Amino acid sequence: QVRLVESGGGLVQAGGSLRLSCAASGRTFSGSAMAWFRQAPGKEREFVAAISWRGGSTYYADSVKGRFTISRDNAKNTMALQMNSLKPEDTAVYYCNADWLVVAGPGNYWGQGTQVTVSS
Repeated sequence: QVRLVESGGGLVQAGGSLRLSCAASGRTFSGSAMAWFRQAPGKEREFVAAISWRGGSTYYADSVKGRFTISRDNAKNTMALQMNSLKPEDTAVYYCNADWLVVAGPGNYWGQGTQVTVSS
């Protein structure tokens, strides 16, 4: 059974940092791109960042560019999102996604999400 499990969410003050992790099991994702999405209350799920299967290419939403950094460790089947200079508008549930494609968007595998709350 394929599973994606996020961790690292929490409550942080504006300007602070958090590091999210996504651990995959049941299948290796070393050959596919992976991504982070987020969903704030009352809003649609939106793209945050993605990384190619080798990690050589990264993609970011304009709203997080320069503040967030996505990375992956294929040997450990994990992905991370380092979030710095957090803002209250970053408050959302953050989801890990596998098999992400540049054109087609998210793949079929999702984690359960981890809550990030940024207080002003």
